[in-house]
Amino acid sequence: MQFSRIFTLIASLALFTLGFLAPHSAAAKPIKPTGILSYTVQDINGKSVPLSHYAGKVLLIVNTASLCGNTPQYKSLEGLYQKYKGSGLRILAFPANNFGQQEPGSNAEIHQFCTAKYATTFDLFSKISVQAPNQAPLYTFLTSKTTDPKFGGEIEWNFAKFLVDRTGKVVARFPAGHDPLSADVVGVVEGELKKAAR
Repeated sequence: MQFSRIFTLIASLALFTLGFLAPHSAAAKPIKPTGILSYTVQDINGKSVPLSHYAGKVLLIVNTASLCGNTPQYKSLEGLYQKYKGSGLRILAFPANNFGQQEPGSNAEIHQFCTAKYATTFDLFSKISVQAPNQAPLYTFLTSKTTDPKFGGEIEWNFAKFLVDRTGKVVARFPAGHDPLSADVVGVVEGELKKAAR
């Protein structure tokens, strides 16, 4: 009789433990990224870079190309970066060959071009696609009206720009042809940097 009670107690304890652990096991499964800072991208040398590395920074995310009429914006991007990097601005450039085949080079060629011609020092990433069907997940997030209802929409051309606040929220978008040193761009960047500094 005593043995039967002990066995019943052990069985009940085992069932309780399994029931307690089951929800925790399910919760431990990988969570699909839901924000900019949850993504991981490849830098120009192929090294993985979690965008969580930029938490606390204001980001300007730009799709770039080497043979475009907008390519001289590299100089403006570098000027913007040099002026505000000390205040927390980071520029993330993503070369893409989606428009007019204007970024045909390899990552090594793109890196050489940017540093030699425009002396860029901001962060340059591996070439990606910013359009379907092979759109990079980061750009799916940026352009989807579901994940980015206010600023989503297809990338129109090389050098479209998204401004992201310190928490990873998209707070502004500027057209491809709009120079990064335009007064309105600078004004919004400065505004976000001041907010972040509070």
